[in-house]
Amino acid sequence: MKMTSGKIPISSLLVFLALLTITEGISLRGLGMELRCRCIKTESRRIGQHIRKVEINKANSHCEKSEIIATLKKTGLEVCLDPEAPWVKEVIARTMSSRRRLNLQTELFNAGLSVDEHHQK
Repeated sequence: MKMTSGKIPISSLLVFLALLTITEGISLRGLGMELRCRCIKTESRRIGQHIRKVEINKANSHCEKSEIIATLKKTGLEVCLDPEAPWVKEVIARTMSSRRRLNLQTELFNAGLSVDEHHQK
């Protein structure tokens, strides 16, 4: 097959355009990158008993404020919580405490120790 300079085969051009179209539709959020704040409004009323999980996003170059996002048990809906509300501060403290405890358990497990053995030392 003889190629002449300056001409691109049509099949190569079509493949390139298809790849360009596919990558244009990929969300950066799906890649773990958020380019702006997610919370527009926050909830300050107590909804603690309805929360399945809490996500804490610290302030970064894309969002200048910390965001606390709760996923509700029944609906799976994500709700932004007011980080200044006293009950939210309690939720954050419990979440951070349980994460530290989980990290300690993981470290002990990786070292071949149990939590009981660690407390005996």
